[in-house]
Amino acid sequence: MPLNPDAIGSTGDAVEISWDSKDCLLYAVGIGAGHEELAFTTENSEGVTQRVFPTFPVVLGWGKGSPMRSVGEFDPALLVHGQQAVTLERPLPVSGRATMQSQIVAMYDKGKAAVVVTETSLTDEAGLLCSLRSSAFIRGAGGWGGDRGPSGPVTTPPDRDPDHVVSYTTGRDQAFVYRLSGDRNPLHTDPSFAARGGFPTPILHGLCSYGFTGRALLHTVCGSDPARFHHIEARFASPVIPGDTLDIRMWSLDGGTTLFTTSVGDRVVIDQGLVRHS
Repeated sequence: MPLNPDAIGSTGDAVEISWDSKDCLLYAVGIGAGHEELAFTTENSEGVTQRVFPTFPVVLGWGKGSPMRSVGEFDPALLVHGQQAVTLERPLPVSGRATMQSQIVAMYDKGKAAVVVTETSLTDEAGLLCSLRSSAFIRGAGGWGGDRGPSGPVTTPPDRDPDHVVSYTTGRDQAFVYRLSGDRNPLHTDPSFAARGGFPTPILHGLCSYGFTGRALLHTVCGSDPARFHHIEARFASPVIPGDTLDIRMWSLDGGTTLFTTSVGDRVVIDQGLVRHS
């Protein structure tokens, strides 16, 4: 069934969210961090001050205040994450409170599918903390005759070997840890639900692979300092199966910009990646 394009401009409820040290630690282990990253995985290591991964905002307030209810009915088993961007105004504190507000800013008709784009802001007492932009790709939900939207790559790495390559192997049970940060979509744990979406086995959360990727970028081009990590954007190109090894390739450009891709073997799973940093 086609979606309702009049939903563009709809806003979700403004909601008050909060997080604490434990939430940050749980997210860190959910994206594979461990004993070599004590600043992100412990709060009581001698001489170590706890810090927060820059991609942590993607799980804050998960599912709260969503404007997606205004777009019409669709089968959630046919929805996958399309793109995700996070822009940080300042590093996230280990604990805090903020007001979260989301809005549908675009809807595109891809014929047999639809794309819904949302923007979310998180504001605390000091002002804007961070903003997020994401798109959902929903199979079977197009066909209302609307704008197809932009197409083709937005960012393409240069035609040369990458400057850096970092490889992380996801755990076979990675999704069971990551889901505890908020995203309980059974697509990632329930074989029967995954089969409805056309997958032979539950797939890893796209935002979990995104977190692994952001982790590699933080340590490689930002010296593990979240204060140097300002913006990340990327497109989800192909699913990841828990247990896969992710190869993150990075090309550093002038002006504090790094382009990246994430692959499983020869298959690209995240592309059009760009990080702005100092």
